[in-house]
Amino acid sequence: MSESETAEDSKSGSLMSHLFELRDRVVRMVLAVLVIFLGLFYWANDIYSYLAAPLTRHLPEGSTMIAIDVASPFLTPFKLVLMLSVFLAMPVILYQFWAFVAPGLYKNEKRIAGPLLVSSIFLFYAGMAFAYYIVFPLVFGFFTSIGPEMVIISTDIGRYLDFVLALFFGFGIAFEVPIATIILVAIGFTTPDKLAEKRPYIIVGAFIGGMFLTPPDVISQVLLAIPIWLLFEAGVIASRIIFKDQLLEAEAENDLDDSDDDDTDSDDVASEGSDYDPLSEEEMDAELDSIEKSDAADKKLDKPD
Repeated sequence: MSESETAEDSKSGSLMSHLFELRDRVVRMVLAVLVIFLGLFYWANDIYSYLAAPLTRHLPEGSTMIAIDVASPFLTPFKLVLMLSVFLAMPVILYQFWAFVAPGLYKNEKRIAGPLLVSSIFLFYAGMAFAYYIVFPLVFGFFTSIGPEMVIISTDIGRYLDFVLALFFGFGIAFEVPIATIILVAIGFTTPDKLAEKRPYIIVGAFIGGMFLTPPDVISQVLLAIPIWLLFEAGVIASRIIFKDQLLEAEAENDLDDSDDDDTDSDDVASEGSDYDPLSEEEMDAELDSIEKSDAADKKLDKPD
């Protein structure tokens, strides 16, 4: 067997081993979601009641939630438990993903990626908790208090679930802003000082992001934009602390490069000056005589006959 065939077989075997490993890890992710789902499904209705509490406690007396579709009383709690299982299994999912890609990372990349992975999970859950305990009561309290008196509020359970899931996802993603900021600084794409200079644009972008990540109401957008801005500031501060040594080294290198450029320019000027040799007295007299003769010849040509 030739060396080329051996190399191809080795590459093929390595690819197959990676595919088998990926399959095994995906199976573990699915099993984690399935186990949590089976454990929570018995309490699906209770979980939905807990999720709907921020709305139901603000409903007028005698008003209840409704189910428009025939299958909604079953499918809506089923969907809620399934989504909740995915959210709760996120640490397992991210760990399996990390275990798959970690062997291909450098040591310094692993040192940064590990804490960022754990922090991203914590921040995502923090965003969901912020939405449930802070945003939901404010939003639903406002909506149920401004309607006309003759309007009876009866929210569909399916539409309510879609609404709160959108808020959960939006706030969970928004709370990842510090992680994104640190990653951008870590890869050298920007610096904390440059990010601080772009603060006005970040604030405007936070409100635009709140518009896309939340349902179409102003209160949700504002309540999301303000945390995005504050989390951006936290990310800038954290990146200054984490990469303090690297930033100082980069600044020192830039100063050294600038000083080298200045020295090079001064050397060029000095070398240009050193190439000039002053004329001797004899050469100066000869040059003056030549100029006088040239002027005299010009006058003769200009004199009329």
